[in-house]
Amino acid sequence: MKYKLISLAAACGFAAAPALAAPQHIAAAEPFEASVLTSGLNGPWDMVWGPDNFLWITERQGKSIARINPQTGERKELITFENAFAAPPHEGVLGLALAPDFLKRGSRNYVYTAYTYKTGEQEYARIVRLQYDAKAGKLGNEQVIIDRLPASHDHNAGRLRFGPDGKLYYTLGDQGRNQGSLYCQPIEAQRTPTAAEIAKQDYSSYVGSSLRLNADGSIPRDNPVINGVKSHMFTYGHRNPQGLVFVGNRLYSSEQGPSSDDEINILEAGGNYGWPNVSGFRDNQGYVYADYSAAPNCAGVKFDSNVIPAGVPTHKETEFSAPNYREPVKTFYTVNSQYNFTDPKCGQMAYLCWSTIAPASIAYYPKNGKIEAWRNSLLVTSLKNGALYRVRLNEDGSQTQGDVAKYFKTENRYRMVVVSPDGGKIYVATDSVGNGTKADGTPINTMANPGSIIVFEYKP
Repeated sequence: MKYKLISLAAACGFAAAPALAAPQHIAAAEPFEASVLTSGLNGPWDMVWGPDNFLWITERQGKSIARINPQTGERKELITFENAFAAPPHEGVLGLALAPDFLKRGSRNYVYTAYTYKTGEQEYARIVRLQYDAKAGKLGNEQVIIDRLPASHDHNAGRLRFGPDGKLYYTLGDQGRNQGSLYCQPIEAQRTPTAAEIAKQDYSSYVGSSLRLNADGSIPRDNPVINGVKSHMFTYGHRNPQGLVFVGNRLYSSEQGPSSDDEINILEAGGNYGWPNVSGFRDNQGYVYADYSAAPNCAGVKFDSNVIPAGVPTHKETEFSAPNYREPVKTFYTVNSQYNFTDPKCGQMAYLCWSTIAPASIAYYPKNGKIEAWRNSLLVTSLKNGALYRVRLNEDGSQTQGDVAKYFKTENRYRMVVVSPDGGKIYVATDSVGNGTKADGTPINTMANPGSIIVFEYKP
């Protein structure tokens, strides 16, 4: 049942809140009304608008795909993956893509998803194809199209999208290496596959990359040749690229940075996006690559994201060079080398005060949408700030323009955003659990609307 979201009164105000190290935000002039469409979802992760005018979602920890009526909020579960392994914060059922001919006459009504699973202690991800039975309201006939992709408890990326070329695109993160509990494991986002690995379907080199696949999981003939080898790999050098959206034929991605420099990238075939040698722009500002895995007696070194202990090798961004290197088109946010990453208001959850927003998804607001001021813009959801960020594009969609506008701040983690076909409603799925911030930037670990879909409706 749809009901009014009382706690969103402040969020529907039109002044943009400031962010750490951010350029001046654009005031949001348009009036919105906010409501909760549905709640009680078990870790909603991906969400797409289907040709049946329903919302299709994956529930990461619920290990399921469901279909939700965007008018009433009624949820219909379509399938549960008993073999999936789900655990916070990055494991379970992730990306979702409907075949380009889905529900058209003669279509086989294929639906694609990705999920993590375990074999003994080893974790993998797979992409599977399902068939939708509209009469029964069920998904079934699971077929694995690619298996044994790298997976971890951290930085799995997991976004899955069809392109206008009919190919399937999928993102993988760096598996959370060189940080947290995995700080002694090397980041391999610069490693590319060998011909021998591809011949035996060894995809271990696919960490920190985006993939381009045929709909049956095979390697497209026109995929880029990278370091002499053609594989599923489309781009590499990524940290955790959780957002994908096509704007015409251009593929935009949002990527989570470390302590600074979340990125928006245009993914180009064969491109190297620099991680871990570069974060954001190659400017030696705010980031230095500290390779803990190369430190003598790494296990005896205390990991710190921003205060690098003696003995840990470091590398400046400008030391990295590659002919296929590509810089981002936007960052959230680049800070100088003297920036203080310690803010007492965040205490033990210091990362919530860093100059990043943790972008979880990216969508396109079309040129003909109802909201005139939003037309031809990218929309980016933030996990840390529980807010929606809007980035304007130039006329042909080849680059971003101007400052960033911030909207709809609530005490939630915004996981995924979908725009209704007419552009009049913005649907935002929220995480069920996790840490976020209040309006004043102080930490919270209880969400106001956990596992929900919030609707922001434009009311001119």
